[in-house]
Amino acid sequence: MQEVVDFLNGIIWSPALIYLCLAAGLFYSIQTKFVQVRLFKEMYTLLLSGKNSERGISSFQALSVSLSGRVGTGNIAGVAAAIGFGGPGAVFWMWVVAFLGAATAYIESTLAQIYKEVDKGQYRGGPAYYLEKVTGQRWYAVIFAIATIAACGFLLPGIQSNSIGNGIELAFGSGMLIQTSLGVFTEAKIMTGLLIVLMLGFIIFGGVKRIANFTQVVVPFMAFAYVLVVSVIIALNITELPTVFMMIIGDAFSPMAGIGAAIGWGVKRGVYSNEAGQGTGPHAAAAAEVEHPAQQGLVQAFSVYIDTLLVCSATAFVILITGAYNVHGLGDTFLVQNVAAEMAANGPAFTQLAVERVLPGIGKPFIAFALFFFSFTTILAYYYIAETNVAYLRRTLKLPDFTFLLKIVLISAAFYGTIKTANLAWGLGDVGVGLMAWLNIVGLLIIFFMGKPAIKALKDYEEQRKKQPDEYHFDPVKLGIKDATFWEKRIEKNQTK
Repeated sequence: MQEVVDFLNGIIWSPALIYLCLAAGLFYSIQTKFVQVRLFKEMYTLLLSGKNSERGISSFQALSVSLSGRVGTGNIAGVAAAIGFGGPGAVFWMWVVAFLGAATAYIESTLAQIYKEVDKGQYRGGPAYYLEKVTGQRWYAVIFAIATIAACGFLLPGIQSNSIGNGIELAFGSGMLIQTSLGVFTEAKIMTGLLIVLMLGFIIFGGVKRIANFTQVVVPFMAFAYVLVVSVIIALNITELPTVFMMIIGDAFSPMAGIGAAIGWGVKRGVYSNEAGQGTGPHAAAAAEVEHPAQQGLVQAFSVYIDTLLVCSATAFVILITGAYNVHGLGDTFLVQNVAAEMAANGPAFTQLAVERVLPGIGKPFIAFALFFFSFTTILAYYYIAETNVAYLRRTLKLPDFTFLLKIVLISAAFYGTIKTANLAWGLGDVGVGLMAWLNIVGLLIIFFMGKPAIKALKDYEEQRKKQPDEYHFDPVKLGIKDATFWEKRIEKNQTK
């Protein structure tokens, strides 16, 4: 199984996808005149504004749902893997893909808002919806929806729950071995898996509102607590920070792990963590209640900064400052070996050891606790994304509603992911992320050359912003944007009042 997964990843995550992610981010940065820099203050202002409705959630709730997908095991275990296989220079490429990816996140999330629909009393939208409406190629949108259901409903939850299980086991011990029909597993992982199943079942059977209400409390609190603790560690070792910066910058262009390895792992883990271009963030963006589509696009761009430039950087600094990492070479060799060889890079071990070295007795359980909530909320986001694509297939192909089956499959995948090996979990997840990224980024580029709807929305928003209106409005017909039926109906409704 591992060999098959590795073979697939060798094809999907070829250099072509690595450079496509970077090129798309650079292209959209230029097209938006680096909106991620120009409107940074506006992003922050919009984050705290907005309101929810019976059909939609607030901008902040949408940010929390999308951040719950972005801020997960990738910020703790993913950063460790990037360093472990790509060297410290991989962190630099995570920064690059975050900076450029913020523009991509604006584009895809604005498109999700423009082409959203109302389904059973709530907003739905995402790549499948805008790919169909703009390109007219329903088959392509269906393929994306199927790939996303497979990735978010089956492949990706295992990464998150696996990291939770590993973190708990490292912090509190394995307990006794238990014989099951699936094999022999530790008591710690089985009990952790059962807890995840119970919590998931309670929340996902409550719908998007319950998911949004849970994530808007948990995600900001845990992100703040995590950054606070690692900031204390960095402050205690502040004299080492310049050396760490030089190590990251220097290794980004040196052959420690090979420039290709540093770029490859940095981009791969960067895309997995911040999700820019991957196509997952737009689903939550479409659910927001906003006056203008560009507003939620800007909020989602800001979330990329929170994820990578803040949380991922904090993790990387702690690992590198404390020297709690190895860098893998070819085969079983190490280019750098600071910790035991058996300490897996594809997991939370580096991060737990790093915090433990500075805060003995606190580090391992704290990271296990942070991982639990970061990763758990990410699984919730995956469910919402998969459910949205189920709704799309139901609407498009007239299929019966199989959301109940999706819930059972996702919960089962999360439990199985808790107990299986880390390498297989990450490998399966990379397959899912790669497929979605290929389909979405290619689709975004096609959409740009077919009408530039997200660029038109940005220009319209900035023109209105100069006039400082009390309320923004969005008229797709006036802007030459076709098939934005939700906004067209909203205008008709307002005109009849």
